[in-house]
Amino acid sequence: MATGDQHTQTSDDVRLYDDEGELLMSSDQAADRVTLLPPAYSRTDPKERIRILWGQDMLSDLLSGRYRVMVCGVNDEDNSHGIIAQIVDMTTTSQWTAKSATSYAKMFHEAISIHAAEDREPYILKYDLDSMLILAILRPKGRDHFTIEDLKRGFQTVTKMLRNREERQPVASVSFLGARSNRLIDPATGQEPSFETVLRTMYEAGYRGDIYPSPPMWRYGHVGVFPSFPFPEGLDTMRAGGF
Repeated sequence: MATGDQHTQTSDDVRLYDDEGELLMSSDQAADRVTLLPPAYSRTDPKERIRILWGQDMLSDLLSGRYRVMVCGVNDEDNSHGIIAQIVDMTTTSQWTAKSATSYAKMFHEAISIHAAEDREPYILKYDLDSMLILAILRPKGRDHFTIEDLKRGFQTVTKMLRNREERQPVASVSFLGARSNRLIDPATGQEPSFETVLRTMYEAGYRGDIYPSPPMWRYGHVGVFPSFPFPEGLDTMRAGGF
């Protein structure tokens, strides 16, 4: 109970905007919005989670120097519509272009076909932009998409490349969903896997950085989302029919 000049704040006391901002910024009619749920209390070490950056502009964050490492996909055919093209073209310290990034991937694939034919894909290519390092998971040769197994093996390697390397922190990754150049497909369904499956795959591979949801995910304002992974245990309880 509040005493003296202490005051217990209620929802009626909270103001998000000046003047009539709350009335002007009603989200009910907004096409792009998310319903962010508070994370459940957990004894999990805060470092042992993946932060999900809902509503944040990935390119702006990268170009402003918030991250030292970015994880994304690359292929040896055409990356002109991929996120790697946008990053290398917009980073002022970069000597890479979308065309040279693709040429490097092609040259790498040609080299390993001769010298390391028995190695397991996918491989991780490093693109040094001076202000940032891109760790790009190379799409297996002869395929037009990644699979969850590719993602698993790729992030296992990425995790090894980040381990005990403080100069490679902080790190962020794309979600690999909604991609135009390097799609992620579940072979069993021919469709993209769920975001939860992607998060679980990255987490089990050892990844503990940040992740940016794809813009189409912002259109699910009717579904509650969490700011980090693992999700609260209560979600599995509800899925099992409990409360």
